[in-house]
Amino acid sequence: MKDTPNIEYIENLARGNEDFKRKLIGVIQKELPVERNVYIKNFNAGDFEEASQNVHKLKHKISILGLNKGYSLAEELERSLKNNTPLNNSHTEFINLLQIMEDFVAAL
Repeated sequence: MKDTPNIEYIENLARGNEDFKRKLIGVIQKELPVERNVYIKNFNAGDFEEASQNVHKLKHKISILGLNKGYSLAEELERSLKNNTPLNNSHTEFINLLQIMEDFVAAL
């Protein structure tokens, strides 16, 4: 899976309003590491229902950053977690995706 994050959606939403753009990016920069850590904690604890809710919440940020393949991965992982049958390869790919997202937004 190769997806490259971007801020096209944020720029379209901001319509040239740089303050709004900065605030939205700031929210993502602040929330993403926290949400990532909560997901990992729940996954590692075997609380897959809660982890599926964490993935659901993270899907919004994945979408905002234009990661279509990442969004599909998150949907697959969310389904497997809800069914209490987590896929380790999806979990690993998801963690990698979140790290790519964190690195991207940290550089903005």
